[in-house]
Amino acid sequence: HWGLYAIPAGEWQGRQTPGIGEWIMKHLEIPVADYRKLATQFNPVQFNAEQWVQVAVDAGMKYLVITAKHHDGFAMYHSKCSKYNIVDATPFKRDPMAELAAACRKAGIKLCFYYSQAQDWDEPNGLGYGKPDDEKDFDQYLEDKCIPQVRELLTQYGDIGLIWFDTPMSMTYEQSKRVFDTVKAIQPECIVSGRIGNRIGEYMSTGDNFLPALPFPGDWEVPATLNDTWGFKTHDHNWKSPGTLVDIFTRINSRGGNYLLNVGPDRYGVIPQPSIDILKTFGQYVKAHADALYATDMTPLFPYEIRWCNFTSRPYRLYAHILDGRTQVVLPCVKTRVKAARLLATGEALDFEQRMTTASGVARFITELPERDAAFPNCVIEMELADERIEFDTLDRL
Repeated sequence: HWGLYAIPAGEWQGRQTPGIGEWIMKHLEIPVADYRKLATQFNPVQFNAEQWVQVAVDAGMKYLVITAKHHDGFAMYHSKCSKYNIVDATPFKRDPMAELAAACRKAGIKLCFYYSQAQDWDEPNGLGYGKPDDEKDFDQYLEDKCIPQVRELLTQYGDIGLIWFDTPMSMTYEQSKRVFDTVKAIQPECIVSGRIGNRIGEYMSTGDNFLPALPFPGDWEVPATLNDTWGFKTHDHNWKSPGTLVDIFTRINSRGGNYLLNVGPDRYGVIPQPSIDILKTFGQYVKAHADALYATDMTPLFPYEIRWCNFTSRPYRLYAHILDGRTQVVLPCVKTRVKAARLLATGEALDFEQRMTTASGVARFITELPERDAAFPNCVIEMELADERIEFDTLDRL
């Protein structure tokens, strides 16, 4: 999330916004004319597209989503249908989307765009700000700005992996479908996010930072922050640790979902150093345990919630993600016979036992682990299974 809101960074004329940084215009009711003046101050000369993409690659990410236009209505690319954009309205005069497109192609990851299709607080007929939405001519905004800008994004920057639409508000099915059809007419392979509205997106996003207790049907993701805000906010230092990211990632992964993890660059185009440091450590762990994290299968429902362990799987393999520093691991309900076990990162073989229940299956997997760094003790046990799919004993069998 990057835009004009990185300049006030959560504070306007001595008032701190109680909410997330990119919503400061709405939350503090900043007049359009005053907010627009931020464009004359926006000169992110330290922006380096290749460095940004490298941060993503080092974190183990496979694609990058960037706010081409957020709710404030400001285009972070060179838009021909609105002069309110980073090339025409700021002293920066560069198109960061073009630079990111080139950097993503070079690094071999997908470029994707976030685009606020309904809320536009700068446009009289955009939703979410100013006079009541039911008094607005939303079709005028849709035809004159939204759809033309979506076309620009899909024709100016090469292949786009997905467009992450957001907050459909009161859009009708027909209006959402017009936006969807625009995308597919230009780039049929471009994925359309569920927040386009009216259940016509191609996958579902949960609420921000919300993890499901049970798997959702179909394709889905959790959009999440590294601290408590999306756009840069000076006073937010509530950073998640690399270990917490591993917990969230594996919890989502075990339920069949995808992890969309945010950074909020500042007004100069710099990703905050704590974000970089956390993501680098996280990425080192992810890459060392790639077999347990990429392209894994949704793990069958486990009858317990274990706060110190998450499971992922693939054919003939079960991965137990140990999230704390314990050296004795006792996993209930592991029914499928385990042929061998090892620490995934090092290949070290682990001695283990499986204990039988009075029912007709195995109910316990027990092993010992070596001591680990207390600051980041996470590790993964890889279990080789006798059968293709893991089966857990259910509670009525124990």
